[in-house]
Amino acid sequence: MTLSQPVDLAPYASDPLRSRGRLYDEGEQAVERDAFQRDRDRIIHCGAFRRLQYKTQVFVYHEGENYRTRLTHSLEVAQIARSIARSLSLNEDLAEALALAHDLGHTPFGHAGEDALKACMEPWDGFDHNAQSLRILTKLERRYPCWDGLNLTWETLEGLVKHNGPLVGPKADRRNEGRELPAAILEYAALHDLELDSFAGPEAQVAALSDDIAYNAHDIDDGLRAGLFTPQDLQDVPLIGPILAVTSNQHPDLEPVRLIYESGRRLITSMVLDLLQESRQRLAEAKPKAVQDIRLADGPLISFSAEMQAHDSALKGFLFPNMYRHFRVNRMTSKARQVVHDLFDVLVHEPGLLPPDWQYGCDGASTPRTARRVADYIAGMTDRFALDEHSRLLDPTVKP
Repeated sequence: MTLSQPVDLAPYASDPLRSRGRLYDEGEQAVERDAFQRDRDRIIHCGAFRRLQYKTQVFVYHEGENYRTRLTHSLEVAQIARSIARSLSLNEDLAEALALAHDLGHTPFGHAGEDALKACMEPWDGFDHNAQSLRILTKLERRYPCWDGLNLTWETLEGLVKHNGPLVGPKADRRNEGRELPAAILEYAALHDLELDSFAGPEAQVAALSDDIAYNAHDIDDGLRAGLFTPQDLQDVPLIGPILAVTSNQHPDLEPVRLIYESGRRLITSMVLDLLQESRQRLAEAKPKAVQDIRLADGPLISFSAEMQAHDSALKGFLFPNMYRHFRVNRMTSKARQVVHDLFDVLVHEPGLLPPDWQYGCDGASTPRTARRVADYIAGMTDRFALDEHSRLLDPTVKP
């Protein structure tokens, strides 16, 4: 895959020199790093980012060391996002920062853990991993003497919250109609208006689609290597089926591990090139003169073609029953959900069992504040820590 290296940013790219700034003014004057580079570096150095190493996508951490974790996934998304941003003359550093931050709010045990925590928090304003990422970046990270969170720029937080599109107003996804926005998003937007009724900037749109590309490629890779399905099972699936067939015809004696890797590489290339072609066409037709023109457009200007969107849906349609609902994965996720439910139940009723620094902010058993504090504690756990904490709290043979 050959991507161009632009000399200058496009006029509609996010320019760090024109950033809308941070909630707390830091008087930035250093010239060695611009505002978006600082955001990226703060994300990489925060505790929540490090913990992604032991938070899994589909497989629980002890199932095998070679499957993707939230950390490896985020790094793959960041690599794809930087490449696309560079080719479209967008801001690479902002695209990378958004890619690295997009999964910070995920619970242990992948989507099974999130589903369990959502159910636990239903009486107390629910749980949403995107809102949890915002809480981490604006409240829960405690590193600086004058404010909570990382004090990231408006553009990074706006892109994080709206990377999948507007949250309110006529342009919002109709699937969200009637759903209340999480309190964390509403509270922060009241302080630092994130313009929830508009699209995010182009770098956020790039990061969102880079996430889709990375997911498809590595879930096929992990599923094949785990033996959940075979290359023959994929032969009728759009996009990946033809790629596997062409690769096998060109290299008839290729060993399976090389076939899987080469097909995944070609899948990423096909999706990236489609995105670049479609996005260039949309940008040429819309003729945005500034980044705000992209935010106020009638639809996303960074996009797959209609054909690729159909392929993407078909691929996800295959993965859902054959991987995410495979009986082996179901067995793992069932146990994972029970662990989260058990942890929440015991801690929300007995907040005195929380570590001392996490007891701060609790105001009694089974109150909204305590429930949110417990949810923050559980959401920040790694798979391994959650299992160990479950044993410490509920197994009488294990020392607390």
